Amino acid sequence: MTKNELIILVPKGAEYNAVCRGVKAASSAPLVFSIPMGVKPLTQYLEKDFSRSPSQVLIMGLCGSLSPKFGVGDVVLYESCRYEGEVLECDRSFTTQLYHHLKTKVPLVKSLTSNSVVYSTSEKRELAEKFPVEVVDMEGFPALKILSQRGISVAMLRVVSDDSQHNIPNLNAAIDNQGNLQPLSLAREMITQPIATFNLIKGSLQALKSLQKVAAKI
Repeated sequence: MTKNELIILVPKGAEYNAVCRGVKAASSAPLVFSIPMGVKPLTQYLEKDFSRSPSQVLIMGLCGSLSPKFGVGDVVLYESCRYEGEVLECDRSFTTQLYHHLKTKVPLVKSLTSNSVVYSTSEKRELAEKFPVEVVDMEGFPALKILSQRGISVAMLRVVSDDSQHNIPNLNAAIDNQGNLQPLSLAREMITQPIATFNLIKGSLQALKSLQKVAAKI
């Protein structure tokens, strides 16, 4: 892949750090930028602060599985993103290029962008029954919509960090209006939900390792 025409965008924090560690192992590392979590914070960032115009943008990070077909650590390549009744396709040429570049069978999935963290198995089940989607995140749709409108080819490569059979903590109160994770609020939520917290930590550690490995192949 042509590195000088490619920029990688990754949610800030552990996901960003994992991707940065991964691309450092590559022979020619593309530029990596951190983005805020959530639809509104990311929309504001892309509209006001992201002025670059590369030919290709790759969105990377973690996602949640809505299907028993995909478990923790699985790498998935997005085919499309759905949000509030609207569906957008990722750039087919770029996605195909990425698929062949990885040289491993990475499944194509349909994704859903949510305004909040989807943390319970019951909500995941409801979303899977309501929409023809297999994974969920909080950034995919606005990134695809805004960047595509600028004529930028967008592909999305993510790693599953929580499956459809286990709860994780409700982290919505720990994310501020700027899309930042607040450590004290996060700690409070985790203390009150020990089993869900165990699932979160275990899944995140495994998924971040997988994210770092796949980033090294970009």
